[in-house]
Formats: sequence, C-alpha cells, structure tokens
Amino acid sequence: MAQCEQVLTPVDGVVARLRALDAALPARDGVAVFNRVYLAVTQAVDRSVDAGLFPDARAVITLDVRFAEYYLAAVDAAAGGLRTPACWRPLFQLRRHPGVRPVQFALAGINAHIGHDLALAVVDTCRTLGCEPAELEDEFEAVGELLLSLEERIRDELVPGPDVLRIADPLTHLLGAWSLDRARDAAWTAARALWALRRLPDVAAEFTERLDTAVGFAGRMLLTPLPD
Repeated sequence: MAQCEQVLTPVDGVVARLRALDAALPARDGVAVFNRVYLAVTQAVDRSVDAGLFPDARAVITLDVRFAEYYLAAVDAAAGGLRTPACWRPLFQLRRHPGVRPVQFALAGINAHIGHDLALAVVDTCRTLGCEPAELEDEFEAVGELLLSLEERIRDELVPGPDVLRIADPLTHLLGAWSLDRARDAAWTAARALWALRRLPDVAAEFTERLDTAVGFAGRMLLTPLPD
C-alpha cells in the first residue's frame, strides 16, 4: 500500500525558513536568540493546525504567515545591506554587542514583532480574507495565547536564576518594564485603528510610521548594554 503523502501548509514553509536561519546563525547572535524562540512558537501553531484545534484554520494560517513575513522581510533586508524597519533596527544593529544579554535580544525581537508587525498582519489578513478585524478576534486570541507561551519560554530558558538575578540587577527592571500581554492588547487596538483608516492612505501611512518609530524606541531601551 502506498504511503500517504504529507500535506504541507504555508506554516510549514515558515518553519522551514526559521529552521534554516537557526542553522545558519551563530548561537550568540541576537537575531538567532529571537529566532529560536519564535521557531518554537511557530512550530506550536503548526502542530495545533495539524491537530484541528482552531475552528477557522484558514484564518489562523493566513494570520500566522502574514505575521512571519514581516520578520523574514526584515531579516532579508538586513542581510542585503538594506534599511530595516525602525522597530527591528536596534536588534540588527546591536545583535553582536557583548554587553547585551540573551533575554534582552529575545524581548527586543518580540517587542518589534508584536508591537509593530502583528497589527499590520491583522490588516493584511482582513484584506486577504475579505473580513473585518472583529471577525478575526477569536483567531487573534488563539495565536496570542501561543505567543504568551513564548514569553514563558524565554523566562524559563534565558533569565538567570534567583541566585544571579537580584533586585538590584538592572535586568530585573528591564524585565518588569515590558509586558507581552500589554503589547498584544496594543497591537489589537492598532490593527483596528489601521483598518478604520484604510480609506485614508496618507493618514494610515503616517500612523504606521509613528508606530514603527515608537516600537523601535522601546526596542532600543530593551537593548541597553548592562554590566556583568
């Protein structure tokens, strides 16, 4: 009997690209640090799609792929010596700085991806599927729950133990100053605003540029070099 062929989804293509980056980048590279945790969450989305855990798999796949494309486009721009979006620029500029700790690289990547890319991905998905943001809210929340597991993974794997990370450590204050949950809520608000502005392209472009700049500023703060 012939074996059944595996049906590949667009998410599989994203996973393959993330795996290739993981294999190509030095382990200590700041982009590699973010890429590893992002790969883990994308694989979780892929498994959930394959298991039929999402009521609207097409919407989740579209959102997940559109979302990933922003990060991968930034990687390609940096590799080609082109200017990256402001939200990603601090990570690519400081990716090899010896004074930046791995957890900072990871959080800076999440900040750029959630704070800027997610809102744009929601709008892209609405245009692709011909729906309103409200119709994607359940899928947004489902993917968001998996993203929250990304933050937990980072804290489990990259944050020093309590014997190292003390209250006076500047890293303690950086970790407490940023929240993925709040960033996700802000991304949903930004997505709804951009959708409402879709018939005002000049205003939408200005809003997007200012969002990009603001998220980039937060990323630069997260990547402040710290003493050992």
